[in-house]
Amino acid sequence: MTLEIIIFILAILFGIILYWSESKSNRIYKFINRLTHNEELQMKAGNRKGFVHKQPFLMRLVYVTLLFVIAGVIVQFVTPINAFYVQYFASAIVGTLIGTYLASAVLFAKESTSKETLEKTFEKGKTAVEDFTEDLKDRFEKEEAPEAELKPDPNAPTNKKSARDRFKDKGMIK
Repeated sequence: MTLEIIIFILAILFGIILYWSESKSNRIYKFINRLTHNEELQMKAGNRKGFVHKQPFLMRLVYVTLLFVIAGVIVQFVTPINAFYVQYFASAIVGTLIGTYLASAVLFAKESTSKETLEKTFEKGKTAVEDFTEDLKDRFEKEEAPEAELKPDPNAPTNKKSARDRFKDKGMIK
């Protein structure tokens, strides 16, 4: 159990380092992309996608599992150590995935707190509040205007018949 916890913590650190290094440069991913795709399908020069950087969960899981399978095969056949058990394997994969998501949260938080982003958000909020207050003013001004028009003139004669008289005129009541 102790070895599993150590592997898990090291895998989290490995995931953070893997995500950070891939966010800086994705040369290996671009190289493999150039080898496996023709020129029309190759990723663009400005594309920052990597094996774990800007990938959905399922693709991260596939790439991390593939990485640990290759590492397990190397450890199994090159060295006389036969200690690559399933629980260590699963612990390393889960820890690495958690590490990549922790790193993405930290890097994303760092990017989103920049001064420009805060200023843009402030300006958007300011314009939204101004629009909201203008809408409220327009709504209340429009409600007051119809009330003034609906007031009857006290000097105007009222020629309205009652409901009873109208029914009598139609022949519904005797």
